[in-house]
Parts: sequence; C-alpha cells; structure tokens
Amino acid sequence: MAERQRDGSARDPDDWEDRKPQSDEAHSAFTPPLGVPMPPPPEDQHPTSEFAVPSGLTTEPLNEPEGSAFVPPPGVVTSGDAQSTPPFTSPHGIPAVRPAEPPWQDRMRTMLRMPAGDRLTPERPEKPDEAGPAVPRVLDLTLRIGELLLAGGEGAEDVETAMFGVAHAYGLDRCEPTVTFTLLSVSYQSSLVDDPVTASRTVRRRGTDYNRLSAVFRLVHDITSQEVTLEEAYGRLAEIRRNRHPYPGWGLTLASGVLAGAASMLVGGDWPVFFAAAVGAMLGDRLAWLASGRGLPEFYQFVAAAMPPAAMGVALSLAHVGLQASAVITGGLFALIPGRALVAGVQDGLTGYYITASARLLEVGYLIVGIVCGVLTVLYGGLQLGAKLNPEAALRHVERPVVQTLSAMVLALAFCVLLQQERHTVLFATLNGGVAWVIYGALHDTADVPAVPATAVAAGLVGLFGQLLARYRYASALPYVTAAIGPLLPGSATYFGLLSLAQNELDRGIAHLTQAVALALAIAIGVNLGGEVARLVLKAPGAGTATARRAAKRTRGF
Repeated sequence: MAERQRDGSARDPDDWEDRKPQSDEAHSAFTPPLGVPMPPPPEDQHPTSEFAVPSGLTTEPLNEPEGSAFVPPPGVVTSGDAQSTPPFTSPHGIPAVRPAEPPWQDRMRTMLRMPAGDRLTPERPEKPDEAGPAVPRVLDLTLRIGELLLAGGEGAEDVETAMFGVAHAYGLDRCEPTVTFTLLSVSYQSSLVDDPVTASRTVRRRGTDYNRLSAVFRLVHDITSQEVTLEEAYGRLAEIRRNRHPYPGWGLTLASGVLAGAASMLVGGDWPVFFAAAVGAMLGDRLAWLASGRGLPEFYQFVAAAMPPAAMGVALSLAHVGLQASAVITGGLFALIPGRALVAGVQDGLTGYYITASARLLEVGYLIVGIVCGVLTVLYGGLQLGAKLNPEAALRHVERPVVQTLSAMVLALAFCVLLQQERHTVLFATLNGGVAWVIYGALHDTADVPAVPATAVAAGLVGLFGQLLARYRYASALPYVTAAIGPLLPGSATYFGLLSLAQNELDRGIAHLTQAVALALAIAIGVNLGGEVARLVLKAPGAGTATARRAAKRTRGF
C-alpha cells in the first residue's frame, strides 16, 4: 500500500532511496540547515580558534599580574629572606639572584696580585653577530686612563688596578699592565698560540689636579660596572682632559698664603705672625710661577719658593719687632714639603713596586734639597747680618687646643684648594685634618707619647677614614688623605735642622733632620697601614662578606 504524504498525496516509492537520510560520517551537527547559506571559508584554510577575540573588540591590560601558587600571601614570613621574595612571579621567569660585588678596586687588585695562570676567566656570552672592540683601541684607552692617574699622583698598584679593570671590562682578560715612574705598558695575548699585542705610553707631564683624578675614577667605575661603550669612554676621557681647573691662579696663591699662616699659628704664632707668613708664602708662590713660566726645572722652582718665607723671617728678626721669625719660616716650609710624593713613594715600596718607589723617593730628595738650598742661602745671609735665630727658643711649645685644631682645619682646607679638589670633598678632608691633629695632640701633649708614634697613629686614622670615605663613594682615597696629613708634616723639625746646619752645628742639625725623616716615614707608613686595614676589615656597601686578598709580595726574602 502506497504511503501518503501529510498533504494527502501519494509518495512515489522510487524517490525513497534518493531521500533516505545520510550516515553520520556524511552529516555533521555543525552543518547549517537547508536554506541557510554556508559561511565563508577562513583565510588560508586555517580554522579559527574559539578563544580568539572577535574583530572589533579590544582587550584591556590587567592591573596586576597573576599570582603564583608558590608565593606565600602578604603577611606570611618564610624562613628565608622575605624582603627578597617578589609578591608575584614574573611572566618572564624568576630573575637570577646575583650577590653584591665588592668595589672594583678590591676585585681587580685581588686578580692583579694573582699569577696570570691562576686568574679565573669569566664565561662571556657569545655574540656571533656582534664583533667586540678592537684590541689596539682598548689598549690605547687603558694607557690613556693610566697616564692620567699616574700623572695625578696615584700609586703604582692603584694605576695597574685601574688599567686591568678597564681591559677586563672590554673582554681582554689575559692582559698584563706594567707601571713604572714614567712608563706605562700593557700586553695582551688572547691564547697561548697567538702573538701578544703590546702598547706603551710615556708620562712626560705631571700635575696636581684631584678634580681630574676623581673624574677618571668615576669613568673607571662606570666602565667596570656598567655597559659603557668604547666610543662613550673615549668621549668622556676627552671631556676630562678639556676640563679646566676648579680654582683660578690667584685663588691658589691666596691658598698658599693661608696655609703658611695657619701652619705658623699651629706652632705657636699669633695673628701678626699669620699675616707675615702668608705674605712670605704668596711671594714665594708667585716667584715659583715665574720660574715655571721661564721653563726652569722643578728643583729651581722649589729653591725660588723657599727663599721669600725665609727672607721674611730674617727681616722680622733684624727689625726687632718682637714677632716669632722662626714661626714665619716654619709656616713657609709647611707649604713646600712634598708630602704627597713622599706618601706615594713609601706606598709603592710597601706594595712591592720598588723601582717606582725608588724613583719617587729620589724625586722627593731632590725637592727637599732644593728647599734646603733656598732656606740655607737666606739663613746664612741673615746670620751674617746679625739676625738672632736661636733654635732652642725659636718656637715656644704652647697648648692651645681650640686654636690649634681650627688652625689644622684651615691648613687642610688650604691644601684642598692647592690640590684642586672637588668642592664636595673639601669638607670631609678638612674634618679629617682636624681629627688628625686632635689625635696627635691627645697622644703627644696629654699622654706624653713620643712624636713619631703619635704621628704614626694619627696618620693611620687619616688613612682609615680616607679609605672608608673612598669606598663608600667608589672614588680615590687621595682627596680625603693628602690634605688631611698637612698638619702632621715635619715643618718645625726641618727648620731646626736647617738652622743648625747654617750655624755649623752639624750634630744637632743631623739629629733634627733625622727626626724630620722619621716623622715623614711615620706619616707615609701610617696612611698606608690605615688603608690596608680598611680593605681587610671594612665591608663594602652592599657586600655580604669581605673577599680574600693576596699579599702584595713580589719576593719572600729567602
């Protein structure tokens, strides 16, 4: 019996096979029903993810990243360092924890004191697409930086440390810097089978400019701790060379007068003696500038600078005005004694740089001989004219703690100006000089300690405080130390020795000069010992523990 459709018409049995439902493989649940057009095919025949954001809609960034299930909630303290744990896990991963490093001076000095075969070479990431800086240019930059440091008065070991740090920062790990008094050289050998590359540079001009010295130290610090390119380093070095002195020439002359006046009050003078010593020192400074402008060697410049203060003292003695002529001459000697070169020479000898130490001490000897020649010439002429210069009663020992402490600080301040220091270091150096005189006065005047050990202890504290300030500012210690040792210089002992020699009292003169040499060595050794104690005991800011250091031994003595 034929089936009928819903409208009552009969269905053709031949059409049944054609209209039979298809199988599940041919029929999809996502196929649109009849009469609905098919959607357009996706681009490049890639299906679209159901998590894709529809076109026309934008997403807003989350205010806070997702938290991590491994990080404790706020307020819960774990057994470790809670302050170092971040409140969330970064999508880029957990950053590597790097321990705080000591200052570059300590790191590079430790590596420099190791034999070349024992030095650890850090693994550097390979960058095949980026070529490193040229070796000759890195060596040239290293030598130029070392030249400025050595010409500014830095010790040989500190100069080698800076040179090694610069070369190490630019990837030249297997390098050997060498420093002598006038010659710098650096050699680099990439491997045992490659030829070494060696460059050298001669230091022909020396000058006292601690402003430039501090700028070079900042450059070395930035090179060793930051990503400073070679061209940027060359640009900053050129700016350092072009920088002018922070104080004018008349300011330096005035500072030399103030220094001599403060030194005269330090040894018992009054205000008239202060002005007399200041005038004599300023005349000597101008005469030395004139000799320098004529191209005379430094020996004759010191001879010319030593004569006006001595002549001022002799004139006061001949005029019988009741002023302390010996205090005037002693104040002038304080401004001429080369304490900076003496400390650097002794430091080089203590650290094993004997050639450089011998050259520095020989230079100090020549300068002192120049001072002796200038002062002795004037003193001998004054004695022939009848000047009354008695070494026994020349300087009366008076205890004026407040006046002498203020005089010591003014003396250190004047030294800062003469050394062309940066203005922000002047206050610390001035206070350091006052502390040095207080320690010396407490030991020598109150505790009756002899002058030489009292001077050594005071100089040791100067070196300790100077090294502390330098480490916290990542700078050179010279600006904080050199001016502060000014009140401790053996000006009176030197004057007594020269006066005794002028009066043909050789035994007494040699005894006083020997005491002056002992005081000078006590200052140099004390400053160096204070700096070494600071490096051994004090921790750098941010460093966990002190790093091991090798001794500065070149030989063992057997």
